[in-house]
Amino acid sequence: MAIHITGAPCCWGVDDVKNPYLPAWQTVLKEAGLAGYKAIELGPYGYLPLDIDVVSRELEKNGISIVAGTIFDDLLSEENYPAVLKQVDDICAMITKLPPLPVEERQHVKTPYLTVMDWGHDERDYAAGHPDKAPRLCEEDWQRMMTHIRGICRKAAVWGVRPVIHPHAGGYIEFADEIENVVRDIPYELGGICLDTGHLQYSKMDPVTWLRKYADRIDYIHFKDINQSVYDQVMQEHIRFFEACAKGAMCPIGTGMLDYPEIYRVLTEEIQYAGYITVEQERDPRNAATSLRDVKASCDYLHGLGFA
Repeated sequence: MAIHITGAPCCWGVDDVKNPYLPAWQTVLKEAGLAGYKAIELGPYGYLPLDIDVVSRELEKNGISIVAGTIFDDLLSEENYPAVLKQVDDICAMITKLPPLPVEERQHVKTPYLTVMDWGHDERDYAAGHPDKAPRLCEEDWQRMMTHIRGICRKAAVWGVRPVIHPHAGGYIEFADEIENVVRDIPYELGGICLDTGHLQYSKMDPVTWLRKYADRIDYIHFKDINQSVYDQVMQEHIRFFEACAKGAMCPIGTGMLDYPEIYRVLTEEIQYAGYITVEQERDPRNAATSLRDVKASCDYLHGLGFA
């Protein structure tokens, strides 16, 4: 039984494909391999090309695989829903043609995964990390979003891809009450959960408590760490989530406010989690020159704790 560390393009500042400062996707795959990752996520839709031959050659050259695809979009809008479903088809068509990662004993489900995240609402983006200030959806809007997520899950399942709902700071699935409602409204047979230690901490939840609480529903996990002083500062500002990240709110694993030795102990001794965990450190892509250094530092630290 092992827990393997993988990566994501957001460590290079890749979150918005329209950002003019994004590094080349080939650079991200090269540096992911150099950092010691054996796999990486696709990142936001449209960042990596959908040409399976082109991507496969680059992955093979760098000795890495794909652990997950990503839906990071407005899941509330009825008008946007057809576009999201097209993303699901396009992403799944690619990742199911790539070699799968090994399956560990006690791993809930095999890779690849499809992380499903709501995004694109200013009223929530500016309230990221503030459960007491953030507006909540009315029941009608919540149920519409749940209907869309169930549809996404069913479409991914047709491809043999496991969807995992990922609570994300700045979206309409972020806080404790919303995570609980997702678990209530999305049957585990349809989709699992991908908890992110950094997003939990950012949004005033203890990661260890929530990892324990939903151990039987968690198929996949994201790791990040938070710079305490920057976090304290941005919590006093009217600021978007990724603007906070651009200020350095996220930092290499082991240098911030999260207790990773305890997280490792809980995952291995209590929960007995096995499979894959993706390291993230969101940043401004104009600061991507230090991404390899930081990603390698996170990997080295986690390997030192016992992660594979």
